[in-house]
Amino acid sequence: MRRLLFCLAVAFSAMFATLSQAQTNVWIQIEAQPSLGKAQERARVYAAQLQEVNGFALRTGWYAIALGPFDPADARDALLQLRVTRQIPNDSYIVDGSLFRRQFWPIGAAAVMTPGSGDAAADDTARPATPAPAPAPAPVPPLAADETPAQARASERALSREQRELLQTALRWEGYYRAAIDGAFGPGTRKSMAAWQRAEGFEPTGVLTTAQRRILSDRYQQALAALQLTPYSDPVAGIDIDLPLGLVEFDRYEPPFAHFRPRNDSGVRVLLISQTGDQASLRGLYDIMQTLEIVPLEGRRSFGGRSFTLTGENREIASYTRAVLNGGQIKGFTLVWPAGDEKRRRLALDAMLASFRLVPDAVLPDVYGDANAVQSVDLLSGLNLRRPTRSRSGFYVDDTGAVVTTAQAVEGCDRITLDQDQVARVAALDETLALALLRPTEPLAPLRVGDLRLEPPRINAEIAAAGYSYEGALGAPTLTFGKLADLRGLRGEPQLRRLSLDTTPADAGGPVFDGSGAIIGVLQADASEGARKLPEQVHFAAGSDAVAQFLDTNGVAFRTAGSGGQMAPEDLTRAASDLTVLVSCWN
Repeated sequence: MRRLLFCLAVAFSAMFATLSQAQTNVWIQIEAQPSLGKAQERARVYAAQLQEVNGFALRTGWYAIALGPFDPADARDALLQLRVTRQIPNDSYIVDGSLFRRQFWPIGAAAVMTPGSGDAAADDTARPATPAPAPAPAPVPPLAADETPAQARASERALSREQRELLQTALRWEGYYRAAIDGAFGPGTRKSMAAWQRAEGFEPTGVLTTAQRRILSDRYQQALAALQLTPYSDPVAGIDIDLPLGLVEFDRYEPPFAHFRPRNDSGVRVLLISQTGDQASLRGLYDIMQTLEIVPLEGRRSFGGRSFTLTGENREIASYTRAVLNGGQIKGFTLVWPAGDEKRRRLALDAMLASFRLVPDAVLPDVYGDANAVQSVDLLSGLNLRRPTRSRSGFYVDDTGAVVTTAQAVEGCDRITLDQDQVARVAALDETLALALLRPTEPLAPLRVGDLRLEPPRINAEIAAAGYSYEGALGAPTLTFGKLADLRGLRGEPQLRRLSLDTTPADAGGPVFDGSGAIIGVLQADASEGARKLPEQVHFAAGSDAVAQFLDTNGVAFRTAGSGGQMAPEDLTRAASDLTVLVSCWN
């Protein structure tokens, strides 16, 4: 009997010891979500990278994702390591698990016993129908340092100049340091160190400990290793440069470019630019590069006579182009990088700029490789040309370059251009007439300005409409001849003129001339009549008297036409070409 009692006592002691140990276990709570589906989704993400990921319903109705359980003595070190290595959020914190209830992750796993899991079998009706607000996490203290400030300074003094410069370079890469890389830890370097420490959850002493220096330099070195910046010599293009060969590989030559395509779906592209030329050639390259899709519209442009720089950025890519003229040769490069990866892009670009060198005895010939390669007006040396969303027509109405066009031309545009290279803004709109008044951002000197005829024209008179019928593909406006069918619209609108002639949608906004070359209206975009379709030759124009009132209201000193005889078709074509404008909408 005594032996039995002794065995029971030992067993109960062991059981209570185990329970006591379970009671003292703690957890690292890394996230809380208001819905079970979202919590399971986030737990799955963490479980792909970390071990011991668990999920529990909370008393409040939220769902917690936690790591553990940990012995309290080990939990703080684990929290420090996981936060430092950015495997968990900086606001993760240690909890005792008293709020944990039913376990939902891992799915199908046996519940981990916790101090609050006595009602783990309780169903969801025990929770409020609407989750209560997530419990506020305890304030996050700075992460414990591996050295005191005095010890950190002592270990810092043992660094070589190269190691100090590496730390400054890494701080610059992280975005905290912008001064010279000189290996001297002055006030600027100390300030950047403190900013980095603060962002990482350390006490911002301005002196990095041994472990912090290792974290900072390791991240930079890992990024550098992924880029594989390697000296590259191209004997055909005559360029030496460091390239991120971990992300790009040589593809082909298509003068004036050597193409490097993305490697392993990196999305990074490089062009080496090499051609013979002079200042006029450099200017031509500067202009044509801006029509390429790889040079987004938004960005700085700089042309200096013997060099140029183009930058561009949109939601998809960031682009940088640099070219220089030296000894009758134009050489440079373009770097195209996926948006949202600015730190690595800057690292690669800095290396390319610092290493770029011209080899004077070599230049990419004007013709290279396959002479039968596919050609297209939408391509330049294998690169897609940027095309506007739409193009319509317009015409100059004063000597400063003000333009009248159809309102349809400028609807929903991020950028508007006149003849593709002059940026303009919308100065006024008239919804009734469906007209827009544009003003160039820089004053222009048009070759000719339209003269408005204010007297009513004769019905059945010969007319001509000028416009960029093919959205600029021909490089000049076309003239379409027809007749004036009526002085009003189909519903008697006095501000409209009904025309009988063949036009295209791109002609809308262009001028309509009478036989003397005076403007009697502005061609309107074809309006939708629902299921009703008008005859092909029926079109409408805003009358010149209504256009004149629109211009006068908006302070435009327009010109009026005097009496004049018939103008020869070739003279009318020349006049129309001088005053008609291609209006393009870009997005």
